[in-house]
Amino acid sequence: MIVAKYVEFQIQQLSVLVVDDNAFMRKMVRSLLNNIGVKKIFEASDGIAGLDAIRQFSPDVVILDWEMPLLNGPEFVRIVRSPGVFPLPDIPIIMLTAHGERWRVVEAVKIGVNEFLCKPVSAKGLLDRLVSILAKPRASVQMGDYYGPEPRKLVIDATAAEDRGDLPELPV
Repeated sequence: MIVAKYVEFQIQQLSVLVVDDNAFMRKMVRSLLNNIGVKKIFEASDGIAGLDAIRQFSPDVVILDWEMPLLNGPEFVRIVRSPGVFPLPDIPIIMLTAHGERWRVVEAVKIGVNEFLCKPVSAKGLLDRLVSILAKPRASVQMGDYYGPEPRKLVIDATAAEDRGDLPELPV
């Protein structure tokens, strides 16, 4: 019960930026966020306005559409995840898209998205992603050309095991 109250309190303290070119979708996401307790919500109607909104409001989380004119979601993430160029490169980003193809999920991870969520979105799905960001924050790391949230534990453990030579040989 104490944990649930703490999470509820943290959700209520969040400021969230919703970046989507579709006004109806922004309104729907705003409504879902309100329903789960988020009180401070900003909106941007395209990627360029979204970058400006991050600079102006310094939100805690960005919810971002993949397909937008001018500057699409992946281009937006690449700009934000540019330390030394963009002022808040570590801001958690949830990619919210109607396109759930595997290659998009993989691409989102490769460019530094924290969470991925497919439309139609539910309050539970959105809450789960926000709780994941709050309860299990991942430090940003630079690995080659990648800058973004540290890969999840399973990936790190597998890489470390491989580096140590602990992984079994697979039959050919």
